[in-house]
Amino acid sequence: MARRGAAALALALALLAVALAGAAAQGAAVEDPDYYVQEIWSREPYYARLEPEPFSPPLPAGPGEEERKLRASEPRPPKKATKPKKAPKREKLAPETPPPGKKSNRKGVKTKSSEKAAGDDHRVPVARDAVREGCPPLGLETLKITDFQLHASTSKRYGLGAHRGRLNIQAGINENDFYDGAWCAGRNDLHQWIEVDARRLTKFTGVITQGRNSLWLSDWVTSYKVMVSNDSHTWVTVKNGSGDMIFEGNREKEIPVLNELPVPMVARYIRINPQSWFDNGSICMRMEILGCPLPDPNNYYHRRNEMTTTDDLDFKHHSYKEMRQLMKVVNEMCSNITRIYNIGKSHQGLKLYAVEISDHPGEHEVGEPEFHYIAGAHGNEVLGRELMLLLLQFLCQEYLARNSRIVRLVEETRIHIIPSLNPDGYEKAYEGGSELGGWSLGRWTHDGIDINNNFPDLNTLLWGAEDRQNIPRKVPNHYIAIPEWFLSENATVAVETRAVIAWMEKIPFVLGGNLQGGELVVAYPYDMARSTWQMQEHTPTPDDHVFRWLAYAYASTHRLMTDARRRVCHTEDFQKEDGTVNGASWHTVAGSLNDFSYLHTNCFELSIYVGCDKYPHESELPEEWENNRESLIVFMEQVHRGIKGLVRDLHGKGIPNAVISVEGVNHDIRTGHVGEFRRNWKSSSEKAELQLLPIFVSDLRGCRRTPPVLLPFSDILLNGYDTPSLVWLE
Repeated sequence: MARRGAAALALALALLAVALAGAAAQGAAVEDPDYYVQEIWSREPYYARLEPEPFSPPLPAGPGEEERKLRASEPRPPKKATKPKKAPKREKLAPETPPPGKKSNRKGVKTKSSEKAAGDDHRVPVARDAVREGCPPLGLETLKITDFQLHASTSKRYGLGAHRGRLNIQAGINENDFYDGAWCAGRNDLHQWIEVDARRLTKFTGVITQGRNSLWLSDWVTSYKVMVSNDSHTWVTVKNGSGDMIFEGNREKEIPVLNELPVPMVARYIRINPQSWFDNGSICMRMEILGCPLPDPNNYYHRRNEMTTTDDLDFKHHSYKEMRQLMKVVNEMCSNITRIYNIGKSHQGLKLYAVEISDHPGEHEVGEPEFHYIAGAHGNEVLGRELMLLLLQFLCQEYLARNSRIVRLVEETRIHIIPSLNPDGYEKAYEGGSELGGWSLGRWTHDGIDINNNFPDLNTLLWGAEDRQNIPRKVPNHYIAIPEWFLSENATVAVETRAVIAWMEKIPFVLGGNLQGGELVVAYPYDMARSTWQMQEHTPTPDDHVFRWLAYAYASTHRLMTDARRRVCHTEDFQKEDGTVNGASWHTVAGSLNDFSYLHTNCFELSIYVGCDKYPHESELPEEWENNRESLIVFMEQVHRGIKGLVRDLHGKGIPNAVISVEGVNHDIRTGHVGEFRRNWKSSSEKAELQLLPIFVSDLRGCRRTPPVLLPFSDILLNGYDTPSLVWLE
């Protein structure tokens, strides 16, 4: 423990030293070779920042008095307040247009409701950054707020109840009775409300709203009042001088709108009371509440459920520059086991950085498997990116502390991590921020391409040949060639996609995971349904039992994925398969990274959806790290499970491109340039140790095929690392 603490302290000091050294270079260009000087990172907790005194509402004379004073006339939205000088003035934005400004951390429409009315003695200016950083979201989007804490006056039906009034929640395909895209009131009048029970005294500082997520309907609230209460019976309305404050709501259904309270309000309950709504629509809204729960040392329930972490890591959201800086610090701390390189550039010219972690960086060792993690293919799915940066720090610290598990993993595995495959999209999402980016801002590349679905469709080539019984020409069941049209310059292929393909063709990966967001599940191939026009169809690969095992290895060690009590993120309940799903049975996708990797390389690839909230507030990062840390390590360790060996000729020279076949599995792999191979394998039988595995080897140069080698499962299905090497002599 002493060594681990020393390593953590050394890394923290290095981070601070490099940050302080770079304070004078804040204006450096993104691609400046002398970039690695960086501005100081703010670590101030919310209670160290200047904030107005919170206001605890007194009890009114009679219950319900504030509700009886609802205005019958059309409300008047408040005037905009002058923004702080450090932030540029912003206009209302279109859904896909990010605001100007490097560090704004905002997106969408923002209404500042802190203007001073005549005779208002309570008005205190509230710093924009203090509200955003000081009081995080309560957790409607992340599901920290349970369904039992959400209540409403009325609802149209169950699928539009208060439990659906969460920021960024998505409707089901059919917008059915159970999973619709908002809370919608049963009547359109001024007496409707939705409220949150924080279950403890909380300093409320702001409200974020959206309209209804729907393909067919246009429903959103254009203005509303905010009320607070200590007992849910008597309510105090937020005032603007002597009158009730009317907050400006949404102008369309998807762009989040933030309203900051003029003075923080301390209470247990907060209620939103719509005052006007879209002319042709209904009262429907999704929301998030910003608030700081007050300390309550006597409440055992809250203390028991608060998540903490003992890992001393940099829990924050990193811009592109800060990401590079962090990689540099880790590389300097663990220079003997890390290497930073790039696989290409984005559409905007940002380098696509990768970090290699190995006992011999830059060198492929015979018999040592290659593993990769990729994150950020969708630029706005930020949690995966931050988990990768945390993993880099963790592996470095634990290796220096001589954690035997991590030392063994690093010394016997070559690990590659790409934290941000779509940095252009991320920078757009980063400007929007974790609460105001919406569901799609930054998802695509700068030229509007979804990287995750931009790979060549090799499934159709394989299945077409199988349906024709390989006539007029035979198509192999592996290493399927990329079509010529895909390689042409005029093809709609992102430069980031081409870079990943070249990277995967160069390095003989055995296992990989691409981290995504917006759900909590591990998806395995095939991702494309075999039947034409089918949106959902279970389409397993010949290695289905292997993929199911790999997916379960991650899901079962995650803190929440296999918890049958947890609430579904949006519409899908994945508990019937223990937090895993066949991609095509969820929703069909042509040209996915998983399918391409399986059909074009030796790598088995899975999509790991690490959280319901694509872009959680940075205060959530320690808990998300605890949720995923063990899973990230266990999944890497699976690269050592299976069959490995060398194929050599009579002179001992390795035979490249020899085909390794397993009887009964219609998917082969090939040896590398020195004749080595490694194949993921998991028995589908409970009595595997009593069976023999027939393995065939074919030399493509002479198309000769060896007699089958019968290998007992007991010799190959060990818990990694000790798998014996197999050698054939041609």
